[in-house]
Amino acid sequence: MTDTAPIRPDERFDEDRVAAYLREHLGELIGPGPIEFEQFPGGAANLTYVARSARGEFVLRRAPLGPVAKHGHDMRREYRVLSRLWKGYPPAPRAYHYCDDAAVMGKPFFIMERRTGFVIRSIWPDVFRNDPDLQRRVAGSVVDGLSAFHRVDAAAVGLDDLGHPDGFVRRQVEGWSGRWDAARTRDVPEMDRVAEILGSAVPDPHATTLLHNDYKLDNAMVDASGSLVAVFDWDMATRGDPLTDLGTLLGYWADPDEPAYAILAGHAVPLTPVMTKGEVVARYAASTGFDVSRLAYYEGLALFRLAVILEQIYARYVAGQTKDQRFAAFEPAAPILARSALAALER
Repeated sequence: MTDTAPIRPDERFDEDRVAAYLREHLGELIGPGPIEFEQFPGGAANLTYVARSARGEFVLRRAPLGPVAKHGHDMRREYRVLSRLWKGYPPAPRAYHYCDDAAVMGKPFFIMERRTGFVIRSIWPDVFRNDPDLQRRVAGSVVDGLSAFHRVDAAAVGLDDLGHPDGFVRRQVEGWSGRWDAARTRDVPEMDRVAEILGSAVPDPHATTLLHNDYKLDNAMVDASGSLVAVFDWDMATRGDPLTDLGTLLGYWADPDEPAYAILAGHAVPLTPVMTKGEVVARYAASTGFDVSRLAYYEGLALFRLAVILEQIYARYVAGQTKDQRFAAFEPAAPILARSALAALER
């Protein structure tokens, strides 16, 4: 079973031009002969393709079709992070080259190494499906992968100047509130209320670490033993309060008993029957030593951010910038996720 597919018609590019560029700039790595392209069909934002050459498979990453939010889908940032982070964090794939010429592929892109394994989204792959112990090993590996990442010395991997950690959480609240105002396709009073609460109660950070900024199960890859082999989607990586990453993980940690599951169902396997959110927090806290007493705030922020992200994707569909019918289903996301965010914040 392959994890790639033929490229969707509206997400094609000039394959001959890209192949010629790769041969010119990465000849030794790519090798001689033809280069074939397919697409990784999962995900709903950045476009990811595989390039198959005489010397193996490589991954190309570029921003999505149409206009994108300021500072979003930053391929230059993702390249910079992955060209260095692999030295200190093995799950980070190594990036080899960045192309800033949008004429080559339609937008700037970079090429990185190919990792193989299982990316778990809406269903458990067969190897995990009837094995609760193996599922729990997957969950534990994902949590431990975040803990290990937050222990990486940013200076040791040349990323100690990444981002601006002072005031990070407040900027997150203000930034996502602004993106909501720009992307909204209709009024959602619950979203405005969440933004108000988040802005009025920003916690002081307990620590400053490298941040993935979108750490979740389907941005991870595991092998058949349940061990973590890769973490993907680093275009929003920065430095700041590590609990924002843990809050994001919990926001996506699909719980059939929570309202947000109405949005996550069909996109994420139920995880709380495998490992409860309380177990996730305890495992992370034991590994890092961080104070997690205000974690509900960060989970509320994560749900608010997810609502904005899905609204941005839905807005592109409404505007006709993408014809992918998957995105039509995001219309009810913001109200439902806002209610879940309010429930978290009220804890």
